[in-house]
Amino acid sequence: MTRTDVTTEAQGPGPSGYAAARLRLLQWEARSGPPRRAALARLTDDWLTALFTTAAAQTGVRGAALVAVGGYGRGELSPRSDLDLLLLHDGSAGPAAVAALADRVWYPVWDLGLALDHSVRTHAQARKAAAEDLKVQLGLLDARAVAGDLGRVAALRSEILTDWRNQAHRRLPALAALCRERAERAGELQFLLEPDLKEAHGGLRDATALRAVAASWVADAPREGLAEARRVLLDVRDALHLTTGRSTDRLALQEQDQVAAALGLLDADTLLRQVYEAARTVSYATDVTWREVERVLRARSARPRLRGLLGGGSRNAPERVPLAEGVVEADGEVVLARTARPDKDPVLTLRAAAAAAGAGLPLSRHLVRHLRTEARPLPVPWPAEAREELVTLLGAGEPTVAVWEALEAEGIVARLLPDWERVRCRPQRNPVHTWTVDRHLVETAVRASLLTRRVGRPDLLLVAALLHDLGKGRPGDHAVTGEVIARDTAARIGFDQRDTAVVATLVRHHLLLVETATRRDLDDPATVRAVADAVGSASTLELLHALTEADALATGPAAWSSWRASLVTDLVRRVAALLAGEEPAGPEPLAVGAEQERLAVEALRTGGPVLALRAEPEPAPEDGGPEPVGVELHIALPDRPGVLPATAGVLALHRLTVRSADLRAVELPTGLGGSAGLLVLSWRVASAYGSLPETARLRADLVRALDGSLDIRARLAEREAASPRRRGAKAPPPRVTVAPAGSRLATVIEVRAQDAPGLLHRIGRALEQSGVRVRSAHVSTLGANAVDAFYVTDGAGGSLPPRAAEALAGAVETALRE
Repeated sequence: MTRTDVTTEAQGPGPSGYAAARLRLLQWEARSGPPRRAALARLTDDWLTALFTTAAAQTGVRGAALVAVGGYGRGELSPRSDLDLLLLHDGSAGPAAVAALADRVWYPVWDLGLALDHSVRTHAQARKAAAEDLKVQLGLLDARAVAGDLGRVAALRSEILTDWRNQAHRRLPALAALCRERAERAGELQFLLEPDLKEAHGGLRDATALRAVAASWVADAPREGLAEARRVLLDVRDALHLTTGRSTDRLALQEQDQVAAALGLLDADTLLRQVYEAARTVSYATDVTWREVERVLRARSARPRLRGLLGGGSRNAPERVPLAEGVVEADGEVVLARTARPDKDPVLTLRAAAAAAGAGLPLSRHLVRHLRTEARPLPVPWPAEAREELVTLLGAGEPTVAVWEALEAEGIVARLLPDWERVRCRPQRNPVHTWTVDRHLVETAVRASLLTRRVGRPDLLLVAALLHDLGKGRPGDHAVTGEVIARDTAARIGFDQRDTAVVATLVRHHLLLVETATRRDLDDPATVRAVADAVGSASTLELLHALTEADALATGPAAWSSWRASLVTDLVRRVAALLAGEEPAGPEPLAVGAEQERLAVEALRTGGPVLALRAEPEPAPEDGGPEPVGVELHIALPDRPGVLPATAGVLALHRLTVRSADLRAVELPTGLGGSAGLLVLSWRVASAYGSLPETARLRADLVRALDGSLDIRARLAEREAASPRRRGAKAPPPRVTVAPAGSRLATVIEVRAQDAPGLLHRIGRALEQSGVRVRSAHVSTLGANAVDAFYVTDGAGGSLPPRAAEALAGAVETALRE
């Protein structure tokens, strides 16, 4: 069939010619997608032109035009699309004549059973309706002349566009609110099992809204992939219309196989994945565009006030606030610092992402695209800093989602984690699941970030949460397959052999606790023994318990309940009791090494603090702990009250992040200077941004802090008050506990809290104020989490009574919550 054949048939006697030509066009499988939609629009144009021309001659109406608006105006007619038409006239003809003209056009459309959205207006009435009704204005932005006075239509469209641009400061926020309301009502297209292709967030309505934003000249959407995503959604809707024979936009489960077959796809899962990928592209473009609209409108509203204050027209560049090395905040977004070198800094991508999530700020689209094209690839295995930044990103809570999606939109996640591509946009047909596989993994990490106070290794919990379902989409049990993937991925990320084995165990058994608790007899000793054998250790059990809860909470509301939680907790209690007899006692303070001993001798000789800063990296530890990040700072000084809070406070004042720390009370042998008590502190520190401070300045401030002339608490409070408030998710509260049987020589106080400047200073002050002596301290920072152990004694050098220990833990926790 040629276009001439279609047109000739359309212009046959009455509507039957159009109907036959329309039917043949829709059945012409070789001409689907955009060509068929355009051909259907042209066919309809020809038919309506013939109707309008005849009707205008019969009624004698002049100065009128038939206008296509909305999707028909864009030339995109799906098989069951409404015909959106405006009869535009100059008002010279009487109302009866205009009504007769309209009837002669509308009734043939209705006679064919086509849905019609119609209006009759003069030029002034159309502008007035657009000014009063946002939806009318949006439809007229795509106005296209079908028949009649073409100049009149061109003039109206020009004025509608001018009005739209002049009123952008008012109209665009209203459109944004309309889009948000629709998204709340219809949900997110990229995660729905029965999505509404038009109304849901990331659907065709949003794609149309992006065209309207572009027409305002305020902002433009990211173009890459957007046209293709829109085409996919329209093609699916076409197939849905033809399959069901109805004007519907909801892709119901029972119709997905037929729609997939009509599109030549393998199955319904392939169809959904294609829809989800398209929706994700539209969603990301939508989010980025509205953020840019807000930024531009905010700048426009502030400019007149700024000119008034400055008395002129000068324009100040946005303030650039450092967030991390190579990363700054500018105008509410995270951008690269001017000195950043992506081609020289392979960790920059993860550092920027972690900084953005931690600050609750979006990544600039330009930054993400620049990193995609210019960033140097990470070596394999990753360096320790890269792993720390990944853990920090995963532990940031809800802001992690938007940052992760920005990285996904540019294909960066698949570069970092090659196995991610297989689960990307993969649907989960179990109705219990709310999310696609990839989003579920990120949501599990978000949930796990709220449980980090319950575990000793939050870094392993967060990484296992991200990896636990990577086996989905492959043959066999996804937990068994996922164990292999997790082992390879953990090693790629840079975990040592012991930590890699723990992550692999967590992934292999991430369903073990909930399945055993709900399906087995917990009073049967064999049940508890089987779980204990699979888990292997109390620390792994602790991690698995938290992962189980995070996984269930991220699945959906039906996957977790108080009943399930109580069963799992009971099982964990029984397994922990079984494992307790096999666990060794907690670590004791270790003897100092040669370097610390040398510093201690010098401190004893001078009577003051001695500092040594070593920039050489240390080899990774062999005890299963994470490889530390930063440089070594050793401090030795005579034992006295207040050393820990003073030293920690000085480091915080100099913007040094404590990655790990070790404090030990030592006594030198008599031959080395007597039996005087000394403290040796070994710190692993990193500069938040910029270069490291000079050792001499650190020592001078430490001396002032110890003698009371430097008020650290006041200085830190001033800095916090002056810092801009971030919009990141609220961190879970700190948790301070007494470690059971942690040491035979001292009471072990464990602190798990959100890492922050001055945290160690606050802990030290709380311990000092409680009157206990810190015999040793072991501090570690895992991503955004601090996991610290303090060995404390009473005045006589013994461990605290149980009640006193619990009171001390409560006092420290109270101090950290204030």
